[in-house]
Amino acid sequence: MLEVKGLSATYGKHRALDGASLHVAPGEIAVILGTNGAGKSTLLKSIAGICEGRVSGSVTMSGEALLGLPPHKVVERGVALVPEGRGIFGDLSVRDNLMLGANPERAREDQAQVYDRLISLFPKLEERANQIARTMSGGEQQMVAIGRAMMSNPVILMLDEPSLGLSPLLSKELFQNLKAVREAGLGILLVEQNARLSLGIADRGYLLENGEILREDRAEVLRNDPAVQAAYLGGGGSKSAPRPAELTGTATKPAAPKPASVTVRPKPAKSISAAAISGVDMNALLARASARPEPKTVPRAAPASVKRTTAMPAAQSDRLRAALTQIETAARQCRAPNRSALPPLRPSIRDRQRPATTPHTEGAPTPPATPSTKPADTGKVQVWRRRPGSTQFDKEI
Repeated sequence: MLEVKGLSATYGKHRALDGASLHVAPGEIAVILGTNGAGKSTLLKSIAGICEGRVSGSVTMSGEALLGLPPHKVVERGVALVPEGRGIFGDLSVRDNLMLGANPERAREDQAQVYDRLISLFPKLEERANQIARTMSGGEQQMVAIGRAMMSNPVILMLDEPSLGLSPLLSKELFQNLKAVREAGLGILLVEQNARLSLGIADRGYLLENGEILREDRAEVLRNDPAVQAAYLGGGGSKSAPRPAELTGTATKPAAPKPASVTVRPKPAKSISAAAISGVDMNALLARASARPEPKTVPRAAPASVKRTTAMPAAQSDRLRAALTQIETAARQCRAPNRSALPPLRPSIRDRQRPATTPHTEGAPTPPATPSTKPADTGKVQVWRRRPGSTQFDKEI
């Protein structure tokens, strides 16, 4: 049996748990109900040895102390946790995820038997054994997370918000599977916000508020309690949310009567004249200002026009003439033929092979024309045809 007594946890100056006590026996389901921030997840993490805060109190499993042990030692004692968000390895297959849960020594001896029991509870895991875990639906991934925890052969199985992110249909299927796990002999400590479904399968329930266990009772009693219905089931006995005293059954002091409502109406502020503030008679000041003669405006004289000479200094004129002379000289040199000092180029081979022509002098007789060696055009057309598949031609007759 898992027993928790006076468990407290603090994060710095914030107290997340304050003396929580509970117990879970094999073959039963105990559910912890509470609002967000009540300390439900901190309670499970403190039992599993993964709480990052400062933990004090007592946690025992079959008489052996668990508080202060590393997480793998807690698993060796028979307590396994399915964390919020599943925490499976998405890139591994379903079979690999399950085999990772069988790492503790208590699971290696009867690994085949534990696996057969798991497959009998979740046959779909055997069908999807080779499927990559991240390609499965949310309900199937939650099934893999529960199966991996069960492969460690635990006595107590803790689940943190197992229906988170699941549709109502998948949530119902999940809770039916948890009932089958209980029938297999495992104890289940369940943290769940869906109070209606969790109380429907649980044997006992705890109400956790602000780190304290306010009430413990049978699940059937809690499910039919009007205060619990109003606080966690969305309706029931009262229209307003119940106070902690209504959940625990303790009496409280009557509230003090509210004072009568008083309407306060502001009064307008007293007006003060400007003469009283400044100490000056404003009427006399205005009279003096109106009696003062207006100043005469003297027309401004037009500025005398100044003639600007554009005469250029003699030194600048001489430089301009010299620059123009240089420009004209450069232009004449560009138009003159370019006489190079380099030797004349020798004629090319083509020019040397070309026959020399005798210059024609006016008055000299024209030399006779050299007869052409080109055969006379007979007026016939010669036809050549290429041989098929060859580059040779035959003349047609």
